[in-house]
Amino acid sequence: MRTVVWTIATLALLGLLAGGAVVSFGLYNIAARAGHWPITAWVLHTTYRRAVDLRAPAPGTAPPLTEEMARLGVRHFDGACRMCHAAPGQARTWTIRSMEPEPPPIAEAVGDWSPEELHWIIYNGVKMSGMPHWPSVREDDVWAVVAFLTRVQEMDAETYADWAADPPVPPGAPTGLAYCAGCHGLDGRSGNARIPRLDLQSEAYLAQALQSFREGRRESGIMAQAASAVPAESLPALAAWFASVPPAPEAAQVDEDLAARGEELAWAATQDPEVPACSGCHGPEESEVRRGPGPALAGQHESYLAEQLRLWRDGLRGGGPAAELMAKAAQHLDETDIAALAAYYAGLEPEAERR
Repeated sequence: MRTVVWTIATLALLGLLAGGAVVSFGLYNIAARAGHWPITAWVLHTTYRRAVDLRAPAPGTAPPLTEEMARLGVRHFDGACRMCHAAPGQARTWTIRSMEPEPPPIAEAVGDWSPEELHWIIYNGVKMSGMPHWPSVREDDVWAVVAFLTRVQEMDAETYADWAADPPVPPGAPTGLAYCAGCHGLDGRSGNARIPRLDLQSEAYLAQALQSFREGRRESGIMAQAASAVPAESLPALAAWFASVPPAPEAAQVDEDLAARGEELAWAATQDPEVPACSGCHGPEESEVRRGPGPALAGQHESYLAEQLRLWRDGLRGGGPAAELMAKAAQHLDETDIAALAAYYAGLEPEAERR
């Protein structure tokens, strides 16, 4: 037994010395042109598969992956991922194909991964592959990209181009407007419930939100990419553009009973000391009465409002001057409260005067 132990210890020491020599003297050729040994490529790929299998969420836990989500996800993919994986009907450049490992075309990259596995890969990234992690701690907006990826293998080049296209903008428009309008529309009303209406907000609020996204003080991988993809000096002009659009008098059809419960919460009529009145900062009130820096909520998309309230409750929203106040106000909301408040504000006609 002593001989066996000494033999194992000796072999381990020799292995450490050999590894140290490879590192210290540069014996391993790290050149991408040289490529990996077949055994190295096998080890890395197998490790990758097993690591995802071990850590990805359980199958069947993904939310409904709607077309609205996919249309948002394709926009993020086009700006952040297409350069390496190409779009349907497009070829990767030879520079990208010279990477080691080579990023596969997007339909091949999706392969047979489940939505839950794709979410894990996109959120966490992959070391030593050039695949970055999601640029935010938020996990919910990753599902928009997953929704696109679950459709990409059947998507043709024409459909992709239509979904990813920037709209034409008028002469003299701010730099970056076409890129923003691709999601939000030129009038700030995309019609996509996953994308907030911008026509409701003031110039000051929009400018502050854009700067918060750009500086990483407000979490969203999609908006972190978008706000950093346009020149910093364009952000004030973009805020002014969307704030100049008159709010459309659009209010959603909502569950009346749920909205009635939301109204009680918004005006603190429930007498719940853990849930303060929302109306003091968010209205709806006359301009001379309303207080605080909060954004206008009346007429905003119901699903978007609900998701933002969850983020506040879970400590994943911030970036504004009243972030601490809002985090405390939302921390005791349950799912019924959130659904009620979202229904109430979504069912209101937008306020004509923005602050």
